[in-house]
Amino acid sequence: MLQIGPYTLPNRVALAPMAGITDLPFRKLCAEFGAGLVVSEMISSNPRLRRSAKTQSRSRHDDEIAPRSIQIAGYDPEQMAESARYNVEHGAQIIDINMGCPAKKVCRKAAGSALLADEARVKSILLAVTAAVDVPVTLKIRTGTAPDTKNGVTIARIAEDAGIAALAVHGRTRACAFKGHAEYDTIAAIVAAIDIPVLANGDIDSPQRAAAVLADTGAAGVMIGRAAQGQPWLCGQIAVYLDTGMTPVAPNADQQLHILHRHVTQLHHFYGEFTGVRVARKHVGWYLSSRMDARAQRNAFNQLALPNEQLHYIERLSSLHTNEVLAA
Repeated sequence: MLQIGPYTLPNRVALAPMAGITDLPFRKLCAEFGAGLVVSEMISSNPRLRRSAKTQSRSRHDDEIAPRSIQIAGYDPEQMAESARYNVEHGAQIIDINMGCPAKKVCRKAAGSALLADEARVKSILLAVTAAVDVPVTLKIRTGTAPDTKNGVTIARIAEDAGIAALAVHGRTRACAFKGHAEYDTIAAIVAAIDIPVLANGDIDSPQRAAAVLADTGAAGVMIGRAAQGQPWLCGQIAVYLDTGMTPVAPNADQQLHILHRHVTQLHHFYGEFTGVRVARKHVGWYLSSRMDARAQRNAFNQLALPNEQLHYIERLSSLHTNEVLAA
């Protein structure tokens, strides 16, 4: 089991925070299928954005699976501390700090992984946030700003000294974005350098890969990101494998379509008709990506403009699949 502050998680597998992806409907599905921890989408610490529609939807913690982990992002220590307090007052039980996002629009504001280049500011932010709240504070980082300037070990030691309860490390630098392959040697060095739990992240897309990364790094757990898109059951599969050595069978095609139908319904309810329809399109693309006709199905689905049209389309896919199975 994995311990973060007073919280004993049910397993060693966390769902990574991903902007535009790990909204409340997706987090709930992943938790239902066995993720040990789910982390919210990144929320800006800028108080002027607090009432924006995007921040409001990302700040909803109702009906969340505990412990409720909320990720905040920014570059100003005082704003970050205030954001942490605000989110705790509104239901957050863990505050996660983003110092791993490589997106240009985030890094241009000296936030996300851009902060790794300024170790003094990293320390100031971490000390400000841990002093501001009484809940555990976690941190997500990359291995450094570029392959020739990896300072992940130094950042990890700063984090531990500042009172960070757990650390997630993506095995790429800021400059690498999501290109190439994640490397785990730096994560192993970080694990050896500090005593707080470390979660290994990056290119972990199967139970066997997760087990190999844990063996290579000595990490306390793993964090699953892009591989979970369209597979909300993946975190649970990995968790069972790590505990038992056995991989649960993934839902079959018909079961996946039923899960997709439920997911899209929840997106419609969560976002409302206009936004829900648009958010559903990318999720449907991920669910259908392994089909031979994925591109055609995705293109057809993306033309639909109403919630009932989307749900009917998924129902038709399910009916077609069932008929194909009966005919076989």
